[in-house]
Amino acid sequence: MAFLDDALAHAQANSERHLEEYRALLAMPSISTLPENKADVVKTAEWLAQQLRDLKMENVAVMPTDGHPIVYGEWLKAPGKPTLLIYGHYDVQPVDPLDEWESDPFAGEIRGDYIYARGASDMKGQIFAQLKAMESIAAQGDYPVNVKYLLEGEEEVGSPSLPGFIDAHKERLACDAVLNCDSGIYDKDTPAIMYSLRGLAYFELELRTAKKDLHSGMFGGAVRNPLHVLSELIAAMHDAQGRVTLPGFYDDVRPLSDEERTLLQRLPHDDESFQEMAGVQMCFGEAGFSTVERIGARPTLEVNGIWGGFTGEGAKTVLPARAHAKISARLVADQDPEAIEGQFRAFLEDHVPEGVSWDLHKHSSGPGSTMDRTSIYIKAAEEALETSYGKPPVFKREGGSVPIVGMLQKKLGVDTVMLGFAQPDDGIHGPNERQYLPGFFRGIETYIRYLDILGK
Repeated sequence: MAFLDDALAHAQANSERHLEEYRALLAMPSISTLPENKADVVKTAEWLAQQLRDLKMENVAVMPTDGHPIVYGEWLKAPGKPTLLIYGHYDVQPVDPLDEWESDPFAGEIRGDYIYARGASDMKGQIFAQLKAMESIAAQGDYPVNVKYLLEGEEEVGSPSLPGFIDAHKERLACDAVLNCDSGIYDKDTPAIMYSLRGLAYFELELRTAKKDLHSGMFGGAVRNPLHVLSELIAAMHDAQGRVTLPGFYDDVRPLSDEERTLLQRLPHDDESFQEMAGVQMCFGEAGFSTVERIGARPTLEVNGIWGGFTGEGAKTVLPARAHAKISARLVADQDPEAIEGQFRAFLEDHVPEGVSWDLHKHSSGPGSTMDRTSIYIKAAEEALETSYGKPPVFKREGGSVPIVGMLQKKLGVDTVMLGFAQPDDGIHGPNERQYLPGFFRGIETYIRYLDILGK
């Protein structure tokens, strides 16, 4: 017990220094999608590698990929104890629109109980809390379990280099379970464990009807308008009950058991609060399912953007030659992203009218996943959270996607424990992203307790 108490005391005594180091990490604009920030991404990777060296990790390396580097480190000196692969990502989303930020996106400004910065919640705050938990344990002696780190710099662009990296390093990455810090709780006072994540398939569709834009007076009414065709296609992708109409779309969807539906009903959710958070007047979705079930347990097909023709200021009477749309599908466990692409193509072949040519390009994809809620690794997380928060965690399905969870299930045969402390109202990916600082420090405490429990 003295080991645990001393580790917790170390974390508390060093909280001010931890906060300043956290701000230093947030100051690095590691935006993975922008070429002009490539050097910042590499700098962040090297900074994290030094953090691992300071934690007594061995074989620390900033490993190149076809994109941004992966940071690896390991400590394997606990014979007979589990090996935990700790995952995080250090890249962040762009900051646009900049004029909507109330402070510099990379300054880590503290206002009240929150720190504001791009990446504060997603997910530099989560992985840094885990690193500071490791520091607090290391100050007392050896770690209670074996650990390996996999920190990537491409999660925000779909992790394109990750599958090949895992295939090439299966032996190096072998483990008993994964601790994924890219996760969150229900609200600041309610701990949660995510046991299911949706996958993703992201497409870009282009329709063409002419070689060039045409005068709408000379040609309008005599040739097809691709924006009209695109609108009709999009309208046909769902029926009146909110169900996706791609052929075979629901064939592999794992149905919810009565036990799981009861479990999800226990979540402290109400549609009115959800509507307020989203800024909408009402909830809508597939008939026969609650909002919670629609978000976490049912697949979706969403239009993310449409463009074509003239969109500038004023008027231009043009008949566009091309129309475009970005369309994404959120997938549940057992749905194959490759199969979804085939279903989308079959839908287009059936619905695109004669005289219209089309191209469908897949930008990224990743499988969904569901974890065993009864595993010792999730039970340890449940105990650590209950001790830190004074109440048992709720179990929830997450509507978002973390590609590596499904990848590691398929490629390494291991489940993941989703243990992080982001909150739904942190504003991730948007202006004024933030992290609740009491939650950040409680996260450090919880990670310490989690490793201590696993070691026993």
